[in-house]
Amino acid sequence: MPRAPISMNVHGPWLALGLLAATGAAGQTAQRSFLFNDSHVHLTNYVQEGTDIRDMLRVMGNKVGRATLFGIPLQQQWSHRVSGEFAPTYYLQTDAPLYYYSFTDAFIANAYLSLPREQRARFDPMITGFNPTDMYAVDHIRRVLTLYPGVFSGIGEFTIHKEFVSAKVAGEVASLTDPAVDRILDFAGEVGLLVILHNDIDVPFAEREKAPVHFEQLKALFRRHPKTPIIWAHLGVGRVVRPVLHHLVLVEEILADPELRHVHMDFSWSEVAKYAVATPETTRRVAETITRYPDRFLFGTDEVAPANQADYLRVYEQYAPVLELLAPDVREKLLKGNHERLFDAARVKVRAWERSQRNRSASP
Repeated sequence: MPRAPISMNVHGPWLALGLLAATGAAGQTAQRSFLFNDSHVHLTNYVQEGTDIRDMLRVMGNKVGRATLFGIPLQQQWSHRVSGEFAPTYYLQTDAPLYYYSFTDAFIANAYLSLPREQRARFDPMITGFNPTDMYAVDHIRRVLTLYPGVFSGIGEFTIHKEFVSAKVAGEVASLTDPAVDRILDFAGEVGLLVILHNDIDVPFAEREKAPVHFEQLKALFRRHPKTPIIWAHLGVGRVVRPVLHHLVLVEEILADPELRHVHMDFSWSEVAKYAVATPETTRRVAETITRYPDRFLFGTDEVAPANQADYLRVYEQYAPVLELLAPDVREKLLKGNHERLFDAARVKVRAWERSQRNRSASP
């Protein structure tokens, strides 16, 4: 029998659908009644199709308080030469390449701005439509902030090393040692943009006994940018990049390093949940790690263009065995508090930077 969701006895009565999270004390009280904030969800898919933002609000309903707002920065090419009349919608459905799709940022901004102000408070828009191998990527991010002031809180999810995806992207392969990536993270730190970075900890089908290929370079990248708030997506796990031997030990190596206090991690995606609750031992160890570092983890679904609430909540329900082992205050931080703290801080800093740019341009 499926495990029943834990939400009824943990969070109390749910809000009526018409109540929306807002700023101020009343809004914070309302926010407590939602199940979680979603720190990792995609509004659109690999062919830029997805859920209308008003439908997304209905899917969130009275269960999800706030959610990040971003699409996928890569467009899957439909090559008739490769797949004929079959139109792929996912990167594994064709050998045709992916390419960076910068218009996604304008699409996200316009969708956000189409909402009434009180509904906008439930979304945290992110910039994703840049090429991380391009030294001009920073100029794109700056241009988006200038054209859409008051909208974006961060950048990402963007990808450096991702199983099967990285090799399909047209042009140069992204790298953790690329000066373009350092330039992006430097700029994010200057502005106050929160960064969601996807980088697998290892290569696909790696031998578990060997050191993960990308881990040391990733730590070095984090260490080079101490003023940039970073969320490492999925703890480096992928669809076939399984947790490496002693994975949580490596995760805690980052968490315990005082020079990496700016690095956070999200428990998102059904694939990560699958490993987290695989056995009572893995469930216990995951809960213990979260408990030791309660301020460093965020929860996300990693759903792509969710069409209905039942599907949208499935990852949350997958994590029920872990959530049941957490003390109420730790669970609250994981599901809500850390999202609010990080994204609210980013909003304040980015708005201040935007004002400084307007003041500078207005000066004689």
